[in-house]
Amino acid sequence: MNRLILLLIAAGLFAATAWAQAPVMFDNAEDTRAALAKALAERRAAEARSAQFEKQASEAEDAAERYAAEAAATAAQIQQAEAGIAAANARIAMIDRERHDLREEIGTQQRPVVRLTAALQKFTRRPVALAVLRPGSVKDVVYLRALMHDAVPQVRERTQGLRDRIARGRELRREQLAAANVLATEETDLAARRKELAELETSQRLAARAAGSTANREADRALALAEQARDLDGLVDELDRAATLRSELAALPGPVLRPPRPREPGAAGVELFGAANADAAAGPAQPDGPSPYILPVTGRLVTGFGASDGARTSTGLTLAPIAGAQVVAPGAGRIAFAGAYRGYGRIVIVEHAGGWTSLVTGLARADAKVGDQVAAGAPLGVAGPGRPTITLELRKAGEPVNPLRLTE
Repeated sequence: MNRLILLLIAAGLFAATAWAQAPVMFDNAEDTRAALAKALAERRAAEARSAQFEKQASEAEDAAERYAAEAAATAAQIQQAEAGIAAANARIAMIDRERHDLREEIGTQQRPVVRLTAALQKFTRRPVALAVLRPGSVKDVVYLRALMHDAVPQVRERTQGLRDRIARGRELRREQLAAANVLATEETDLAARRKELAELETSQRLAARAAGSTANREADRALALAEQARDLDGLVDELDRAATLRSELAALPGPVLRPPRPREPGAAGVELFGAANADAAAGPAQPDGPSPYILPVTGRLVTGFGASDGARTSTGLTLAPIAGAQVVAPGAGRIAFAGAYRGYGRIVIVEHAGGWTSLVTGLARADAKVGDQVAAGAPLGVAGPGRPTITLELRKAGEPVNPLRLTE
């Protein structure tokens, strides 16, 4: 019985000294739980987008449409894995925090128990053979043995809480190992999905190389506008004006076929390029913003819309994803600019119908090309290494709008 108590105490001491506290990702437990709930919600949303795009890919008859849907589905699967990694990290942080608190409790409760157990063991280990050398020592030994017999149940009862905490520590260790296994699985899946997306992009790039002259001219014009613009706001304004001009030109009436007889009016002619065609090309009007509208990356919100850093007020959202995170189009539209821009890394500007524009900055690599038509969730590029930040700005006719108004 005595050995059992000593073994429990030794196990507690060993566990307390062996536990290594991993760096805590969040300031407090509430933030960790909120991050876990957010990551799980993002994972479910990405999984739903992936299923939707896979269905579109299976139903698409055109090869280009099928590729676009497949690429968007793979990007959603990448974001699903990234959200799973964030959830696993949040779980590990929660477990580490609880283990740290538990270690402090065990250390506090062990001190009196260790002293009591040591004193009792010292008495019980006194050799009986030496009792004959001192008068009354045999009686003392018998008395101490009886005292020990009565004290052990009380010690066990009073150390029940300590034993429960030690058992909880073992359970937390098992939960931590399970969370680490989930993390490894998600990271393996992420690597496989990224490889799959890279293969899709390579095959599409080879297929589109022959028809790239028009896209190259558009890209050159966009780069020229970027050189002329003094700042990022000026570039967005220039692209908005170019989009407006493009819409006005598309709305002009096209040539009318000559009527079969000179005296007949041209009502029987066929309009090749009319206002109706222009409206169809531009897409349906969106008075309340593009829908669906999603955040370009999964990650923690660093700066909210309208937040002030003392020098300026934020006109968008700044998100902190994992290193190399997949960046997707927040809404359907046309790529107006994609490339490096001074002070902002690589940026992508998406024109939506109805005069809406999305600006995504901070990319390490931009995979979209000027003139591409993209769906919400289509891959745009990737975030950088280390601790990247991605900024999203949404504008209506040049005026900043809080993107969370459309994502909520």
